[in-house]
Amino acid sequence: MAERGRRKAGRAVLSGIVAGVCGCAAGCSAGGAVGEEGRAADPVQTLHRAADALVAAGTSKARTSMEMATGGTLVTIRGQGVYDYRRQLGQLKVLLPQDPAGTVEHRPITELLAPGALFMKNRGAGVPDDKWVRVATATLSDGNLVTGGATDPFAAAEVLRGTRTARYVGRTEVAGTAVRHYRGTADLTAAAEGASAGGRDALRAAARGFATARVPFDVYLDDEGRIRKIRHRFSFVNGQRKEAVAVASTTLLYDFGAPVQVRLPAADDIYAGRIAE
Repeated sequence: MAERGRRKAGRAVLSGIVAGVCGCAAGCSAGGAVGEEGRAADPVQTLHRAADALVAAGTSKARTSMEMATGGTLVTIRGQGVYDYRRQLGQLKVLLPQDPAGTVEHRPITELLAPGALFMKNRGAGVPDDKWVRVATATLSDGNLVTGGATDPFAAAEVLRGTRTARYVGRTEVAGTAVRHYRGTADLTAAAEGASAGGRDALRAAARGFATARVPFDVYLDDEGRIRKIRHRFSFVNGQRKEAVAVASTTLLYDFGAPVQVRLPAADDIYAGRIAE
């Protein structure tokens, strides 16, 4: 597909997923207090290293959710899958919500995440059932932080490389695992500067395309510095109404070391035709 065609495809995917959806306790023991204080001493630097801790972990399973309010109704898109942080490859099954009347069921969209690319199957909108849609993430105005209905887990971590301000909130638990809770704000431009080669262009696109490059977040790290839960609050401009739309994206990571096998589609399996809006 020519570059112009890929950009048209990117805009169509953004419309089909995002605009389409819009239509339809803290504490520690006395013995651990000194260590806890040390870990929390420099939250900004700690969060800058969070993506590297995932690379060291290798792989994990992931659950995602993306929430946005439209017409006074909160809609949620959910996903589940696996991710390989060293290869920056992942696979998610993303489930769109029912139409407001509850009469239309959407088939799960299978998404393959790769450096610089998003592949989707069961995309609909005129794409044959046996074909994949491929979009270069750098052509998307949000860098695929919200387009696919799920934030790429490694991209979610790399946003933290742009942390400008952060504070340590305290100890708590996520799914039975002891974690440290941090709250702060990241800058997407700074995140792109510090990102891996595979994620840099997508984050640059997001910095240009969102209503603001500032991203508030809450993140929960385990004692090995790995992200167990991260929640971003993005703001993008609705292309039709020219007003800012708030999107909350949450990613849960668990079962580190789980086997991950992601096979990218062959060229003949990728749809080269026009994608309907």
